[in-house]
Amino acid sequence: MGQYSAVSGIQVIDRAVMIVDAVAVAPLTLNELCESTGLPRATTHRLATALEAHRILSRTGDGRWTTGSWLASFASPERSRLLDAAQSVMIELVATTGESVQLYQLTGTTRTCVAAEEPATGLHNTVPVGSQLPLSQGSAAKVFVAFSPEDARRRLLDDAHWSAEELTRVRAAGLAESVAEREVGLASLSAPVLDHEGELVAVLSVSGPAERLKPAPANVWGAELGAAARALSEQL
Repeated sequence: MGQYSAVSGIQVIDRAVMIVDAVAVAPLTLNELCESTGLPRATTHRLATALEAHRILSRTGDGRWTTGSWLASFASPERSRLLDAAQSVMIELVATTGESVQLYQLTGTTRTCVAAEEPATGLHNTVPVGSQLPLSQGSAAKVFVAFSPEDARRRLLDDAHWSAEELTRVRAAGLAESVAEREVGLASLSAPVLDHEGELVAVLSVSGPAERLKPAPANVWGAELGAAARALSEQL
């Protein structure tokens, strides 16, 4: 069963909250969602689909259920300021690169997409807002781990495939890249967004088909991404 245990006496509400609570931990397939909540498959699918219609849930690129943009709209004032500042920066970065742009924030042991902008046409990588992704794969994950406190960095490295030396380079360069690391055919590069005290508040990413970004995504759009991340940091 999921972590949620309170009962209101209104079965459909209790079950819907169980589903939301389960996917808030990590994106889940329908089978995994049934296992986590203990609900029948037909009931789980019916409620999850209804929650998706209201943007309380959404789907990741591989079809897993995750939290949706409606929940993200109740963000803290700090996140609201971040999202307001990020929108124009991200739109300009999409126009410059022609690739998808995402903004991630740390959510426990995962990273959550809190904003995304997509090019109007062409093949691109879509990450739905609300998607929760691991900290063990991908360029954004490298930035989060590289900028984590040392004790947390050591723990997170146990599940990742990077060396401490690589993360030191990421921190020094303010830029990370990956090619076919999280998903075959996908490449990305990411940069930290820092507050006025130099603390990491988010990670800005550019992602797209590996064929357009390899062999080194940082050589393709690294300068542009770095400038965009610095511009966003300055607004904070």
